[in-house]
Amino acid sequence: MAKQKKAPRPKAQTPKGFRDYFGAEVTERAEMLRRIAGVYHRYGFDALESAAVETVEALGKFLPDVDRPNEGVFAWQDDDEGWLALRYDLTAPLARAYAQHRNELPLPYRRYAMGPVWRNEKPGPGRYRQFYQCDADTVGAASVAADAEICAMLADTLEEVGIPRGDYLIRVNNRKVLNGVLESMGVAEDHQRDAVLRTIDKFDKVGEAGVRELLGAGRLDASGAYIDGVGLGEAQAEPVLAFLTSKGADAGETIANLRAAVGESAVGAEGVDELEQIAALLTAQGYGPDRIVIDPSVVRGLGYYTGPVFEAELTFEILDEKGRKRQFGSVAGGGRYDDLVKRFTGQAVPATGISIGVDRLLAALREKGRIHSETRGPVVVTVMDRDRMADYQAMVAELRQEGIRAEVYLGNPKNFGNQLKYADKRGSPVAIIEGGEEKANGVVQIKDLILGAKLAESASLEEWKERPSQVEVPRGEMVAKVREMLDQCNSATALSNIPEEFWE
Repeated sequence: MAKQKKAPRPKAQTPKGFRDYFGAEVTERAEMLRRIAGVYHRYGFDALESAAVETVEALGKFLPDVDRPNEGVFAWQDDDEGWLALRYDLTAPLARAYAQHRNELPLPYRRYAMGPVWRNEKPGPGRYRQFYQCDADTVGAASVAADAEICAMLADTLEEVGIPRGDYLIRVNNRKVLNGVLESMGVAEDHQRDAVLRTIDKFDKVGEAGVRELLGAGRLDASGAYIDGVGLGEAQAEPVLAFLTSKGADAGETIANLRAAVGESAVGAEGVDELEQIAALLTAQGYGPDRIVIDPSVVRGLGYYTGPVFEAELTFEILDEKGRKRQFGSVAGGGRYDDLVKRFTGQAVPATGISIGVDRLLAALREKGRIHSETRGPVVVTVMDRDRMADYQAMVAELRQEGIRAEVYLGNPKNFGNQLKYADKRGSPVAIIEGGEEKANGVVQIKDLILGAKLAESASLEEWKERPSQVEVPRGEMVAKVREMLDQCNSATALSNIPEEFWE
């Protein structure tokens, strides 16, 4: 009988497009989510936690590729041969949940949701197949006051997590205005409309002249390759160019320019009216153009937007992988989607909302130096006598009861140096030492690990004498002394390396 081959060991690696998150990163994200949730809650929104898995039917035509249910999403067939999929955003699950529970929910229904979503797409630098979103939506409110409120809340949220005014801008547009422009152009066929929309979306990259060429016969790109255009005549393309260049010195001028761009289109005029109302509502609340602006160049890609659309852009510069300066870009987007719930109920239900890319927002804060992927570890109680584990566990129990993060060293205690190396690797601020002699004398040694490291680097003899990095205190004063040393450390560097303004 042939000898059976051993199964190869599995590779210890994450699948492409996925990554692991360790202590400090998880803590940072949790704190950011707590802060965002605080703003949403203050605005009167309630939490909703929906399932991570939805039926493909519930996700419906808004799948990235409806002809292949497992393309764009992670999908599989259940035992009953129905298709299930991991959610690819938090909006489609909201539409399903509202339609399912609408008789028990208030109208309007205001909810926020936070959690991971999954996209079965090609990964790239900074582009993962699993990432966090943080959404807030109002279902059942047709008034654009709901859209204005979402924009105001988004501005407050960005400032709450540490993005100051001047470093962000929320840009607002309306799909009805864009539809009015297309109507005035006489563009009727869906494929041509889609081509025009894709061209409009390139305005930031190619400018007015580039859009004009792409709406016409085409243009040469930077590499010298020729890109075919939409094939519109100059007169037909003019409304698009008027629309894209309609941003004026203030909201009033922009609104006037947009009215001219939509011409006789009724739906376009309705969209301009809605933008005018949003601008007035935001001005009344004190949100000026330094924070929120009407900007016709905003074109959200998702097909279910039916009215106002918004995008939050960070305006400060960063260096890319080649050392070139560029703006950080978008960290949030959303808009009105009045037809999404209708798929389930057959009745039109207005809705509007916003989605924040949490991982991108955290990356932005790191770029600004507002947070760092490092936190202080726990106080470590070292083990000098393995037979006295109960004594050491009593010490950490006392520390924990006073709200101090602490642990007993649970590795091999034979080498004391290894215990201190462990504490150092954990980023521990303090180590507690109680050998047989300390036990007999009713004292403990408390070692300030952070101060000790600093003193070892640059301290003078006087500094060593003035504030030694290890002190002996009575056992009954252990908790108070640890608290004092942590407070000293806190005042110098903060207990975690996340700045105080991020936490308070």
